[in-house]
Amino acid sequence: MKNYKHILRLFCLSIFLIADDVCAQDKKTSISGQVKEAKNKLTLPYANIILKKVGDDKFSDGTISDDQGRFVMKDVNPGNYHLQVSIVGYMPFQKEITVGSLSPFIDLGIIELTEDAQNLQTVTVQGKSNDGISSKLDKKTFDLSKNTSQLGGSVLQAMQNLPGISIQDGKVQLRGNDKIALLIDGKQNAITGFGSQTGLDNIPASAIERIEIINNPSSKYDANGNAGIINIIYKKNKQEGFNGKVGLTTGLGAIWLRKENLPGISPQYQSTPKINPSLSLNYRKDKLNTFVQADYLYTQTLNKNEFSQRIYTDGIILNQQVKRNRTTTFTTVKSGFDYNPNDHNSFTISGFFNREKIGDLGDIPFFNSDYSVRNRLWQFIEDEVKYTATGSANYQYKFAQPGHTLSAGFNYTWHREDEKYFFKNIMPTFTGEDSFKLLSDEHVADLNIDYIRPLKQGRIEAGLKYRNRFIPTDMQFFPGINSPIDVNAGGWADYSEQIPALYGNYVYEDKNIELEAGLRIEYVKVDYKVNPNHNTYKSDGYKYFRPFPNLRFAYKINEGNRLSAFYSQRVDRPNEVDIRIFPKYDEPELLKVGNPTLRPQFTHMVELGYKNIWEKGYFYLSGFHKIVNGTITRIATIVPGNTIIYNIFQNAGRSYNTGGELLIQQELAPWLSMNISSTIYQNTINAFTVQNQYPVPTIYTMRKESILSGNLKWNAQLKLAKKTDIQLSATYLAPDLIPQGKIGSRFSADLGIKKQIQNGKGELFINGNDIFNTLKIKRDVNGNGFRLTSTDYYETQIFRLGYSYKF
Repeated sequence: MKNYKHILRLFCLSIFLIADDVCAQDKKTSISGQVKEAKNKLTLPYANIILKKVGDDKFSDGTISDDQGRFVMKDVNPGNYHLQVSIVGYMPFQKEITVGSLSPFIDLGIIELTEDAQNLQTVTVQGKSNDGISSKLDKKTFDLSKNTSQLGGSVLQAMQNLPGISIQDGKVQLRGNDKIALLIDGKQNAITGFGSQTGLDNIPASAIERIEIINNPSSKYDANGNAGIINIIYKKNKQEGFNGKVGLTTGLGAIWLRKENLPGISPQYQSTPKINPSLSLNYRKDKLNTFVQADYLYTQTLNKNEFSQRIYTDGIILNQQVKRNRTTTFTTVKSGFDYNPNDHNSFTISGFFNREKIGDLGDIPFFNSDYSVRNRLWQFIEDEVKYTATGSANYQYKFAQPGHTLSAGFNYTWHREDEKYFFKNIMPTFTGEDSFKLLSDEHVADLNIDYIRPLKQGRIEAGLKYRNRFIPTDMQFFPGINSPIDVNAGGWADYSEQIPALYGNYVYEDKNIELEAGLRIEYVKVDYKVNPNHNTYKSDGYKYFRPFPNLRFAYKINEGNRLSAFYSQRVDRPNEVDIRIFPKYDEPELLKVGNPTLRPQFTHMVELGYKNIWEKGYFYLSGFHKIVNGTITRIATIVPGNTIIYNIFQNAGRSYNTGGELLIQQELAPWLSMNISSTIYQNTINAFTVQNQYPVPTIYTMRKESILSGNLKWNAQLKLAKKTDIQLSATYLAPDLIPQGKIGSRFSADLGIKKQIQNGKGELFINGNDIFNTLKIKRDVNGNGFRLTSTDYYETQIFRLGYSYKF
């Protein structure tokens, strides 16, 4: 604890000394200001600001305003200049300014632009988003409207074409790691999980404006998520008056039968329907902006169709199929208002409601080694409903200095998981009927306070956050004849989590150097209280207090070349479902069980990056190295004399992830652009020994494992006549490590066509995912006394047709 105090004092002292030294230096003049519209005083993002020398009218400097309308031009030499500010739809603004040598900082204040009424009536404005790597190399931003081959799908499907991302078992991976912090509009949400990944395959991509990938988050973000952060930004219209958008997408999946069922079970879902209507409404008048957005998704899916073989050391061989037909409905409504009473104060109140209903119908037959005898058949029905309600209140005070703000926000989330599971155990001599019921309520309250103050060359950021999270869970088992269900494993369990955190961040920038240094201090206390009668686990918990530093250093060689270096420490805290003590019977003879003795894993990461920009493209290259202590992974074991496999989370010791990432973007012609991305990494996990406690203590030892893996993605965008766009993309994923085994290579290709109609107000698209029907999952797992090999022919090929209209 004393060491942490010394680190904090040294950090604060160093920040003070650096800031003091910066202020003392004699630098060139920095010019700043803020662009607003004259009528309603609303900020104007992405306005063009140009500085030209008086006399020769040569270009001297330029920039664009940020999403708050603010701009900064640094290192301006003394002299007389013409300042020009312009944006499509507004009259240009011009002013002559003098830059002297006495003041290092000039604040031009608010620059107001007047609407060009004639231009607004005759021109449809299409902004060009800045897809790709940010100038700071700290994040990648992708506009989903450009992802034509994935329009109409889910957020999970839309992300599979993005650089650096791969999808495995319904989870997003960054550089081969699924320990990701998922945010919605910059905040954690029960829809995507607090420290886990849920719901991504059901969130319609039509509701999303863009996705941000942050591999090296600064200290203002939670320390959770060693692979980085994915921020999902919902659409929000800012136009004046009443406007909106309505859309409808429909589609079919599983059109062809990929592999026949084993004998004696119900048919697989085929020609599965997909229906996604959406509506977005917005009304902006004077100081008030109100909005509502609603999406509904209905889909049938062949969610799983896995054929596997289990070979046990005692000579038993089982051939098995897991077929799961799934029907899902997903309803989301988001509404709220923004109120700006004056230039200094702004309020935002919003609400978010979601209902997700999942119905599964499945069959799991077990045959002997030559398929001549069916040993048993499991048939199951799952009925699960999830509700999420979130309320947010945010306030921001803007000081007179542009960019100087104090913000406060409070968010409350309630999430209910109501799951019922029924399955029949059909044996040659009897039929058993078993069931269970799970009810879990999650309550999360977050309070945030953030402060930002611009400096002459940079800024300081500071803030605090407090989280209180409570999850009571109740599980009831109802066994039938000769049931494998452990009825004594039921009961109740209460999860509680408290996390106060403080952060400070300092940013410095001059002509060639960028420096960002931050420190986040977290105290975490987790209590997990368990039914005293539980047959295996007892109440447990953990706590820690530690700093999480981050550092980013960049050297700007020139306008087109930049080098960056990153260092950060991160943590992955076990989520409630990771320590949940109740067996989850997704498959009656392959059970997932939590582990309340599970502890956080801590990560050190170093990354070097280089970006080269030219007129019609750019090149980005990075190298990274991660060291993970207390690696969290699932370990599968069996109990002698029983064929049931128990999958239990454990801390497996130290692991490493070392590799590189490459991204090339190039416009080959006005009508053709391409990008190629590749991530190559070496995954290594040291030898370890763990003990699974459930259902009886079982020791498992694994030798050191290592594999070279990665992915390669190619995207081509064609812009044809009559506002028609075509996108073709292909993805290759190399073999990779999974707990106790390997996953095979995967390949898929997507195609999409989009056309604007009705004078740009309407849009029509058609696309196909996995158009060659090549994507399937092969696994090879080795446990204590068994080997499992499997291939999953689940639904991957989907064709969609969609239409949307803006008004």
